[in-house]
Amino acid sequence: MQQIDDILGAEGPLARHLPGFLPRRAQIRMAEAVAESLAERTPLLVEAGTGTGKTFAYLVPALLAGARVLVSTGTRTLQDQLFAKDVPLVAGALGAPAKVALLKGRSNYLCTYRLKRELAQGALEGIAKREPLLARIEAWAATTTTGDLAEVPGLTEGQALWPKVTSTRENCLGQRCSDYGNCHVVAARREAQGADLVIVNHHLLLADLALKEDGFGDLLGTADAVILDEAHQLPDLATQFFGVSVSSRQVEMALAEGRASLLRAGGSLAEIGNAGRAVEAAISAVLATLAGSARPGARLRWEELSADLESAQLAVVAALRDYATTLADASREPAVAQVATRAIELASAFERITLCGDDEGARTVEFTGRGYSLGLLPFDIAARFRGLIEARPAAWIFTSATLSVPSGESDDFSHFASRLGLEQARSLRIASPFDFEQQAMLYLPASMPEPSSPAFVPAVIGASLPLLEVSGGGAFILFTSHRALAQGAAELRARWDGAAEVPILVQGEGPRERLLREFREHGNAVLLGTASFWEGVDVKGEALRLVIIEKLPFASPDDPLTKARIEYLQRRGGNAFRDYQLPEAVLALKQGVGRLIRSETDRGMIVICDPRLLGKSYGRVFRASLPPMPATQSLQEALRFLRRLR
Repeated sequence: MQQIDDILGAEGPLARHLPGFLPRRAQIRMAEAVAESLAERTPLLVEAGTGTGKTFAYLVPALLAGARVLVSTGTRTLQDQLFAKDVPLVAGALGAPAKVALLKGRSNYLCTYRLKRELAQGALEGIAKREPLLARIEAWAATTTTGDLAEVPGLTEGQALWPKVTSTRENCLGQRCSDYGNCHVVAARREAQGADLVIVNHHLLLADLALKEDGFGDLLGTADAVILDEAHQLPDLATQFFGVSVSSRQVEMALAEGRASLLRAGGSLAEIGNAGRAVEAAISAVLATLAGSARPGARLRWEELSADLESAQLAVVAALRDYATTLADASREPAVAQVATRAIELASAFERITLCGDDEGARTVEFTGRGYSLGLLPFDIAARFRGLIEARPAAWIFTSATLSVPSGESDDFSHFASRLGLEQARSLRIASPFDFEQQAMLYLPASMPEPSSPAFVPAVIGASLPLLEVSGGGAFILFTSHRALAQGAAELRARWDGAAEVPILVQGEGPRERLLREFREHGNAVLLGTASFWEGVDVKGEALRLVIIEKLPFASPDDPLTKARIEYLQRRGGNAFRDYQLPEAVLALKQGVGRLIRSETDRGMIVICDPRLLGKSYGRVFRASLPPMPATQSLQEALRFLRRLR
């Protein structure tokens, strides 16, 4: 391991070539463990505290291993950063040129077939002047080499045009497509197959594991190693991928696409009219059943609804299968056959959810009044995930700042490992090298009401006001629910005199990235958010010096998925609180606290307003999970600390 020590040391190539690079013993320790795992092709779990430099700690051994490596990140933003910045920096410093490919999910790439169809539709409707954004995409399409829609200025995934010029697994024609030879998805996959290092995201990786997209090869088949950054997200994401989600809206789209594709193929709608109307009637019968037992906007457990739902839903299954047969008989055109196949897949998804057993997973129903969706999330994916990994003899390395939960005198990876079937994997915990004793303080406001009290959120804002006054803003206030967020934002705006001078940014009142950009640029703003701001947010410097956490982030026991999992664990003789609710909340709190100190020079205060941190026996597990920093319940001491920061 001397080579790793030299490379990441004070006289190594990274120190010589990268401005601001600082040798870190923690980084070297992690890199050595990763190198060992790569050499032995064994699984490894690494919790690397903020400031470890884990990205370089896995990139250095990955680039030196002479192996084909897949790196999976939590978001497309992190993918882009790795591809455009981190990998070129490390590879350049090491003098280790590597063929690197960036691969995203198919919905990120232009589908030339669907673009042509969208342009032709406009011409058919006699639209003289194209929508400016569509015209921009058309011009860009003629020159792009990647087809990555992120290259198009002003185009975002939420815009109505995006799905019209991209494909999904359901509507892609695959090798039957007339534009297959120019397909950007195929080209990106082909480039990835020939690369030494491929950068993907968890959604794409899990799609490859769980779905095996036909016609596009096995992304994982030739990988010698798979490194998963932000791995704490995997258990929940994998559960979603191994589950089922299907909606009446998908059925409506399949019916519309069936009619359109048949007309384009020169067929007659009369051939499928009765079958299509039968599907619509079956969907209407389900909606009528739901209207009698569910209020619009609710997400409920299947078991809470009318017993008639099962028979009504099975009628949808039968009607969809009949429609698929009728449509396929009406035309042999590839586009028509694709819709027929999709109708069969929708029927199978509806059937799996309708007929699943109590111990297979949690079934939910979301009813909007005009439509509905069904979901099935399996309770236990460990055996399936482990089987998929064991089928691929590669080194699997999982790393994040939050993988372990304190247990006695040690840090326990068993909760994370058991959810993915990784109990036999070697584990390593590396504490943050930051000096939290000097850089941070933990303030626990005294005399707070219980979180269940109607007075709790007003009390949180009341406890926050003197801190915000002294700090002059520069704060995150993190809530555990959208209801508490809305109440907290209204309270803060009504009660804080400083709100006139300090921008108050609230999740939902603007795109997430815009809110973060405004927060960083202003330097004294206050941002209020829920789950999406508890993790994946990196604000270095003085702009963030105060993180206020409303309460311990336990999942709501009234949430249908949480309730179903609790009942499942209890039926199996487990302790749902100890084995599921507590460790999940501990990991979430670690993420929230991790927003504050992001560099060696950051300083600031963590405020946790939940009295259970000190008043309940399980509070010690939460306290043990926090970085070592001085703690106080004295408001005056907290204010003195904040004054020193300014």
